[in-house]
Amino acid sequence: MHKKNKHTEDYNFDQLTVAYANLEPFVFTNANNKKTIDFANPKAVKALNAALLKSHYDVDFWEFPDHFLCPPIPGRVDYILHIKDLLDRSKLTENITVLDVGVGANCIYPLLGNAEYDWSFIGVDSNDDALKSAQNIIDKNNLQDKIKLKKQQDDAHILNGVLSETDKVSVTMCNPPFFKNEADAVKATTSKLKGLGKPTDEMVRNFSGQAHELWYKGGEKAFLHNYLYESSLLKTQSFWYTSLVSNKDNIKTINQSLKKLGATAVLTIAMNIGNKKSRVVAWTFLTEEQKENWNK
Repeated sequence: MHKKNKHTEDYNFDQLTVAYANLEPFVFTNANNKKTIDFANPKAVKALNAALLKSHYDVDFWEFPDHFLCPPIPGRVDYILHIKDLLDRSKLTENITVLDVGVGANCIYPLLGNAEYDWSFIGVDSNDDALKSAQNIIDKNNLQDKIKLKKQQDDAHILNGVLSETDKVSVTMCNPPFFKNEADAVKATTSKLKGLGKPTDEMVRNFSGQAHELWYKGGEKAFLHNYLYESSLLKTQSFWYTSLVSNKDNIKTINQSLKKLGATAVLTIAMNIGNKKSRVVAWTFLTEEQKENWNK
């Protein structure tokens, strides 16, 4: 994890249940005499994440339909911290606006980025129900002035239609759909349940998730290359474009594509959350002069 991540130590369930009483029914003492929850239970995981948001980030309300993706907070925090490092290195420290591609029903990145650094966000999604849920979270936490939502009207596009030639954001971020189709997602879930020692006859994901959140035709690689291409059509609309990349095999083709598309800098930042290895890829098309004049 990032050295500044607040969640490097074991969860303090005593503290968390005080902050969020709805977590308490899910907490038990295991055979090692440690308090924990059943991480294969989606309701328990959701309650834990709500408790983390309340205890560490003063997010009072975080509720959304159970069938939507429930993100693990520590990993989402890591992405925010790496974005902060990237902005600091670029001397972008004031009036930060972040475009979150795929904000989701949980609105997690805007909540964390605003709580930690007072960043403003534009959250984009193509799903009406997800946007409705995200707006409810924004309203209940009185963040209407800091977080705005936009609908992507066409699932075939990522930036086109939501970022115009007159827009200007500091950075974009994205957690792309990983699977190619439902069959891929089910296969991964089965493997995960077996690893947790749970029965696989009931396909309950401990992270939940809807089709548009979990899979994209052609998988992560296809999504990312569409994203890269559309970013190249909006070279000066964002100082940095970024994305999480789960599959390390995609890094080579990303670099090749960005070179052809005219990127002036490409960075790959390693992310390790527990046993999971991931990475953030960041790229920019700006010249040195454009970078220097960004805030002028």
